[in-house]
Parts: sequence; C-alpha cells; structure tokens
Amino acid sequence: MKHAPSILLAMGILSSTATADTNTATDIFQAPNGKTVTFICIQHASLRIQYDGLEIQIDPVSTLTPATDYSQFPKADLVLVTHEHFDHFDKAALATLRKDGTVFYVNPPVRGMLGFGTTLGNGEGATFREDVSVEAVPAYNTTPGRDKFHPKGRDNGYVLSLGGFRIYIAGDTEDIPEMATIRNIDVAFLPVNQPYTMTPEQAARAARTIAPKVLFPYHYSQTPVRLVAELLEGSGIDVRIRNYQ
Repeated sequence: MKHAPSILLAMGILSSTATADTNTATDIFQAPNGKTVTFICIQHASLRIQYDGLEIQIDPVSTLTPATDYSQFPKADLVLVTHEHFDHFDKAALATLRKDGTVFYVNPPVRGMLGFGTTLGNGEGATFREDVSVEAVPAYNTTPGRDKFHPKGRDNGYVLSLGGFRIYIAGDTEDIPEMATIRNIDVAFLPVNQPYTMTPEQAARAARTIAPKVLFPYHYSQTPVRLVAELLEGSGIDVRIRNYQ
C-alpha cells in the first residue's frame, strides 16, 4: 500500500496520510492537552473522529454511492447529526453504530424522527465529558430561492472541542454572518455544493472569516473543489482535499 509522506508542522499536526488506492485519508493532530485527534475521511458529509479512546461519528450515512458498511466500524461513543436530509441522517447507520451509552446530539427535527438523542438548537451546548464539549451553531441558506433547502433556525453546525482542540463542522450552510463569531478553530469542515451549500468563492470567504488553521472542503459533489485552495493561496490556511465527494 502506497502512502503519502508524513508531515510535521509547528501547529501540532503529527501526520497526514492518504491511501492512493482507496482515495481515503487519515489526518492526525495533537490537542493542547497532548492527546491525538484523528480524522478519518468516509465520504460526502460523513466523517469519523478518534480521540483518547472515543469513537465519534458525524452525519453517518450508509446509503450513498459507494455504500458505507458501518458494521465494519467500532460502535460509537458520540454521534453528531446536523439535520434530517437523507445525505446526513440515516436511521440504519445510527442503529448500527449505537451501543449502550452512545450519546447522540441532534437538531430538533432529527430528535422527533429518531425518537431518542439529546436535542441541541442553535446556540445551545453540551458537555460530553470534562475534556469534550459540543456547541450547536447556525447553518442555513441565504441566497434568495435557496432558503427552502436549509431555513434559518432549523439545522445545526457544530463546534466540537476535544482537549482544547477546536473543530468546526459547518453542516449545510452558506457563508452566514454568524461565522464571524466562530473563532480559534484548529480544523474546519466547510461544505461546497451549490445550490444547497456554498460556491468555492463563498467557501473561501467563509474560511477567511473563520481563519481555521486547516480547512477540509467537504460535501462537494461535482464542484471543482480545488478552486477553494486556489482562492485561499497566501491566506495561511492549510487547505486539504479529501474524498468528501
């Protein structure tokens, strides 16, 4: 199996490895408390995070193409679901990942559809354990005629803190004014897929507003996502393209 070289950076990135034959990737960072945070790309808006023995799943979906078999993953300790659209919310995947003690943080409509989980609305937060916390932040469309896809106040993005390492998972959103309050982000996931989320230009503008150390464009479908990296040249933001198509 062929791997890309490891990268060491002063900001605390331990390594970054991409498997060329499967187009998956693993990125490993160091949190301020010295523990590692590992991101494993699945696809589209689904990602897996490992931290200090925890298995964390974001918007797990098994029905996209190619299908993801969640029975091959460890059971989850923590699951975040941004909203109820089919490419973010999948009852079968959640059932497969669930074990005794799994904590689900979801937006209000998903809680009603799922029948369990902890509801977080925009601006609400929760502490999973002393070194792990979650804040739900707004995610919505602003372009006229597109607000029907993600109306203001319904859906969530999340700021997830793991040992002081701050991760912004934007969910389905455009570059909204509330992003100006999202600060001190180590890693950001921004969606790039109009008409449902952002154009590359919007994503670059959002990235400059948030100023994460590392940016993963995701949920990008057929969008020419490398344009985001080109637009952010000279910004100091490390843009990493993974298989989040």
